[in-house]
Amino acid sequence: MNCVTEALGLGLPGNGTVLAVQAARRRLAKHAGMKIMDLLKKNVKPRDIATLSAFKNAIAVDMALGCSTNTVLHIPAIAHEAGIKLDLNLFNKISEKTPNLCKLSPAGHHHIEDLDAAGGIQAVMKVISALGVIDKKAMTVTGKNVETNLKSARVLNDDVIRPLNNPYSPQGGIAILRGNLAPDGAVVKQSAVSPGMQVNEGKARVFDCEDDAIKAILKGKIKSGDIVVIRYEGPKGGPGMREMLSPTSAIVGMGLDKTVALLTDGRFSGGTQGAAIGHISPEAAEGGPIALVKEGDIISINIPEKTLMLKVSDKELEKRKKHLKLRKPAITSGYLVRYAKLVTSASTGAIFKD
Repeated sequence: MNCVTEALGLGLPGNGTVLAVQAARRRLAKHAGMKIMDLLKKNVKPRDIATLSAFKNAIAVDMALGCSTNTVLHIPAIAHEAGIKLDLNLFNKISEKTPNLCKLSPAGHHHIEDLDAAGGIQAVMKVISALGVIDKKAMTVTGKNVETNLKSARVLNDDVIRPLNNPYSPQGGIAILRGNLAPDGAVVKQSAVSPGMQVNEGKARVFDCEDDAIKAILKGKIKSGDIVVIRYEGPKGGPGMREMLSPTSAIVGMGLDKTVALLTDGRFSGGTQGAAIGHISPEAAEGGPIALVKEGDIISINIPEKTLMLKVSDKELEKRKKHLKLRKPAITSGYLVRYAKLVTSASTGAIFKD
C-alpha cells in the first residue's frame, strides 16, 4: 500500500520502497514536511490529486508489481472517500493491459530493498507508461505531474524490474473472478498461483470460521485436491474482515499450496501465495451463495477465464436458500454490532452505507 500511495501521487517518489533503516527515509520525511507546507500555500488538496486517472495509475503499478489482494479493498474504499466509484471490472481491464514485471517475496525471491535499488516505483511507472496504462498528466504531491517526475527515472536492474518483452506473465498480478459462487466478485493473486492450480476442480471442505479450518489443516484432515471454504469471515460476518494469514501459512506449511485451494469471504495477508481466493461477495453473513455450500460439493476454479463456480444446480441452490439458517453473530453487543449493520460488501471496499 505504501507503493500504491506513491503511484497514486499522494506519496513522494521513493516513498514506497526507501527502507526505514536508511538515512534516505529521514531525508524523505523532512522533504514530505516541506512539501505539505508548499501544497498548503498553493491550496492543493488530496482530492485534487486523487482523481480517477490517479487511481488507474495506482492499479496499473499494482498489477506490474504482482499485487496484494488487499488493494482490491483499499483502492475502492479510498476512491469512495474521494467521491469516485471504482467498479471491480476495472481491475481486470487494467490487468489485461499490464504485464507482471516484478515478483517480490513470497511470490518470488526479490525483496522490497531489491526493488528500491532497481529504481523503485518511478522506474516501474516509466516502463509500463510505454503501454499507455499511465496517465502522465496526473498531478502528484511533488507539485508536478507524473510525466515530469518520470523524466529522471530509470531501471537499474532488469532482473528485478523486467522489461516489457520479458514479463513473468502478460497479465497483471490480480484477477477478479465471478460466477454463481461469487456473483459480485472475488479476488485472487494470480501471480502467486502455480500453473497447475490456475484451472482446478475439487471437493469443498466447509468451515464456518478461520479457527476451525486451521485446526483441520494442522491435523492433516485436508488432503490434496480439496478446496477449503472458510465463511462468515467477511465485513459483516467477522465482523471486520480480519486478515487471515494463518490458514494460508498452514496450507503452505503442510506442503499443500500447489494442490489445495482456499476460498473465503474474508481477506488475506499481502504475502499470500497459492490458490487463495478471497473477498467472495456477497458474503455468507448476507446470505450469499458461499453460505449455501455443503461439504463435498464440487467447486470449479478457472483463473484464466475469471470464473468461480459451484457445480450445484440452480434448483438445488434455491432449495438450500429457502432452508438457510445463518450462523449467529459471534459478537452481539458494542460498536462491532453497529459496524456490522452499517458495513457494505467487500466488492465495494467494505465502506459504510451512505
